[in-house]
Amino acid sequence: MASRTVPPQRRFDSPEQEAFLGLWRTFDRLRAMEEELFARYDLTPQQYNALRLLRASPDTLRTLDLSTRLVSRAPDTTRLLDKLAERQLIERHRPATNRREVRVGITAAGIALLDELQEPLRECHSRQLGHLTRTQLHDLTDLLRTARLPHEDADSSWR
Repeated sequence: MASRTVPPQRRFDSPEQEAFLGLWRTFDRLRAMEEELFARYDLTPQQYNALRLLRASPDTLRTLDLSTRLVSRAPDTTRLLDKLAERQLIERHRPATNRREVRVGITAAGIALLDELQEPLRECHSRQLGHLTRTQLHDLTDLLRTARLPHEDADSSWR
């Protein structure tokens, strides 16, 4: 008698757990693709995000303001910025009016790196989610916003 392979049963304690674990698994699969791309440029996703935010800012940002705008919380923003500064992708300065404040801006080298990353990152996002229709992408974005909204700070740009 031949043995039959039975697929493992998935058991969840609740629909919320199933949705959360599905979200976590999806994030893991999609993040792996992005991390592979950024590794070729000796960047982490958080470093890329910091550069992206600095480029979008018309002026330098306070370190604290940059930290609150990051997509995911960085446990050590100072170390993240140190690594970008070592590569001369950002510059930091302390205003004479408030020596406790640190302001951060992107350098020409940082902008050049973002320009170089633009097309490979667009291709990565296409591999990650290009199989979805525009309507599905819009619906997914709406669902994700609805799920995180009660957990966002009132002044979050992600609201």
